[in-house]
Parts: sequence; C-alpha cells; structure tokens
Amino acid sequence: MGDRALSRRGFLAASAAAGLGMTALSGCGGDSDGGASGTTTIEWWNISTTQPTKDVWAGLAKKFEAQNPKVKIKIVQLENDAYKSKMTALTASGKLPDIFHTWGGGVLKQQVDAGLVEDLTDRTKPWADGLLPVTKEPYLLDDRVYGVPFDMGMIGFWYNKALFEQAGISTPPATWSGFLDAVGKLKSAGITPLALAGKETWTGMYYWAYLAMRTAGAEALEKAGDDKDFTGAEFVQAGEHLKELVDLQPFQKGFLGAAYSSPTGQAAAVGNGKSAMELMGQWAPVVQADAGKGLGDDLGFFPFPAVEGGKGAITEVFGGGGGHALRQGAPQAAVDFLKFFASEATDLELVKKTGVLPVVPGAESAIIDPNIKAVQAQLKGSTGFQLYLDQAYAPALGQEVNDSVGALIAGSKSPEQVTESITQTAKEEQ
Repeated sequence: MGDRALSRRGFLAASAAAGLGMTALSGCGGDSDGGASGTTTIEWWNISTTQPTKDVWAGLAKKFEAQNPKVKIKIVQLENDAYKSKMTALTASGKLPDIFHTWGGGVLKQQVDAGLVEDLTDRTKPWADGLLPVTKEPYLLDDRVYGVPFDMGMIGFWYNKALFEQAGISTPPATWSGFLDAVGKLKSAGITPLALAGKETWTGMYYWAYLAMRTAGAEALEKAGDDKDFTGAEFVQAGEHLKELVDLQPFQKGFLGAAYSSPTGQAAAVGNGKSAMELMGQWAPVVQADAGKGLGDDLGFFPFPAVEGGKGAITEVFGGGGGHALRQGAPQAAVDFLKFFASEATDLELVKKTGVLPVVPGAESAIIDPNIKAVQAQLKGSTGFQLYLDQAYAPALGQEVNDSVGALIAGSKSPEQVTESITQTAKEEQ
C-alpha cells in the first residue's frame, strides 16, 4: 500500500455538472461576530451521529474552543444518506460548510472542479506530511491536497462467533461457494445469516462492488469507470453471484425497509445477536454497540471471500476512510481545527475511544481490539484498493450503482440490467 500507483488504484476521478436542484440550506460559512469580541464561528458538518463518537467529537470541539477562546465550533451532524443529500444540494447551490466530511474521490473532485473547496496543499504541509501516506490518497487531486484524513479502513464481514459455532461452522469461509454454504448452515440452524439495511442502498452496493472486484479484478473495475462501460461479462457475473445469495433469502425479516444504525436496523440486528453477519466497515463494532448491545468477545472479522475462477485476489480490498475538507475561502481557524484534529493527541483519543484506524504513525500503538488489528493487517497486506463506488464516481453515477444494486436485491432488476443502467448513467455523465 506504500506504492503510490498501487494505493491510488481505484480512487477514480470523474467530472460532472452540479447535482440535485434542491433548496440549499442556510447558515453555511464561518463568520465573525464582530464588535469587541471578534469571535469567529466555524460550522462543522459530519456524520458522527452514533455513540460514543458523537460525544467524543463534541468534546474535541470544546477542547479546541478552550485552546482558542475567539473561535466557536457549530456542529451539524446528519445520518449518512441525509448528509449526502444535503451536500449534493449545497454543491449545486455553490455554498459549502466551513468544515465538512468527505470520502474523497469523484464527489470531492466535482466540488473542487466547481471551485467550492479550499486547496490545502500549502496551508497544511508543515504538519500533514507526517500523516500516513495511504490515508491521504483519496483527497489528492492532481497532486494537490483538498482534504485531511481522520480514519482509513476497509469493508469486510463482521460475524458472531457463537452463532457460527451453533451452526457448526468452524472457520470463516474463504471462498464464495464456502460462504454460500455457511449461509445455508446458518439457515438450517434457525439463524438469520445476514443483516442488511435495504432502505439505505449503499449497504447493498458493498456486495456487488466486492463481487465485481473478485470476478473481474480491481484494475478492471477502474478501467470500466474510465471507459464508462460496465457491461463486461465479469460484471454481469458479479450480479449473478449476488442473486445466488439473494435467492437463499439470507437477510433479516423486513430488511428492505430497514435502516443501518436505527434500533431496529442492520447494526442492531448483529449487535443484539439476531443476525450472524453484516458486510460493513471498520466502524461496525461501535455502531453495533450503540444501536444494539454489542457482541464483545463473540465478534469476529474476516475479509470478503475469493470467487472461484475470478480474476481478482482476496488481497484486493474495498473501502476508504473519512476526512475533512474546507470550503473555498474558509478562515484560518478552520485550518487550525484540522491541524488539531489530525494531531497525535487527538488521533490517540479517537483510536482508543471510537475504534478508528490511525492516520498518525504514533497512534498505531493504541490499537488493542483484535478485530481492528485484523482490519489493519488486511489493509497493510493488500495488493489493490478500491474506494467506495458511490464516492469514487461522480454523484449521479455513484447513486445509480447504489440504486441498481438495491433493485437487484429487491428483485426488480436482473444482473444484466444492473450493468446496463450503470453504463447508461456513466455515458450520460460525459
């Protein structure tokens, strides 16, 4: 992952016009209260709505304010889907928050191309050079820095060891056929194999994206994005493999209406022991414990299985991280906050309290959870990396991938129709 060409693999760029014609929100952009106080208010938008992260981040904002008495941080926190919707509207309006969550990739590129994002190359160089190189890759566009990371990780399967043992599964499956076999064993034992938030289609996209990587390979998925053509046989096969899984009816009852982090959603189903697995990122244990009870020592992690006969390797991983970007013209106080948030002291607190993977080398020693260590080891041993498809591509294309895969899972689109719809949208984005 240290090789530049390798670590950038999958961070696909795609230019696009502005997004949805929604009414823009008001209140974005820092301002000075003026008068004798001279206080600067910074608006910080993020998606940390679950505990303990929500309180940890609020505490960090208070700590920064204590260190900078003339700065106030106004926090706006939104659920994942709501955040993406609002940010699309704000991008179309031409006015972004002072500090905002970003995954990088094509969505960030669209905002940069519109002249809405601050170039941080020179303003962060004295301290950003010390961050782990791979964590910065999603936010580099034409060798310029447009975001600062706070987390980096990958998607994989989180599973309940006790339920696996109950179903007679001794080791996590390493192949797709072995995975389907494990699903069958869990169902035979009266256990719901998988939890899925069908209401939020980004969760289903993970399956198709990984299967596309396993059947066609990470480089082929990147090439499809560049060529705007996803109709190749291997991408159809990815949908066929996913349909094999869907036909087994592996998901919890009512999954098509389920959200991700609600008390009756995907994370809670796993965290409460109602489902044996979920395909999710490194944040999964924290959300499982917040939405449900959490599994403690019964929680395990394994990478997405290899597909027999596929061109992709099990060491090619899919995921990304979280970062912060600034609106064009953001005040110096916003840059100072990014520096504070990317410091070793803050990173240590985030790793210890919220389970993120470190972006500062000195914070790696704080990882004690064996599952998070497993994720980090898988990342370090990876031979290819693909950013989340709904962030790697421009917003309209990323949304089409999510929606088409969601339709396949719901039974309203065939594997061929998924690739055709994605290709059509990709060509329309030219």
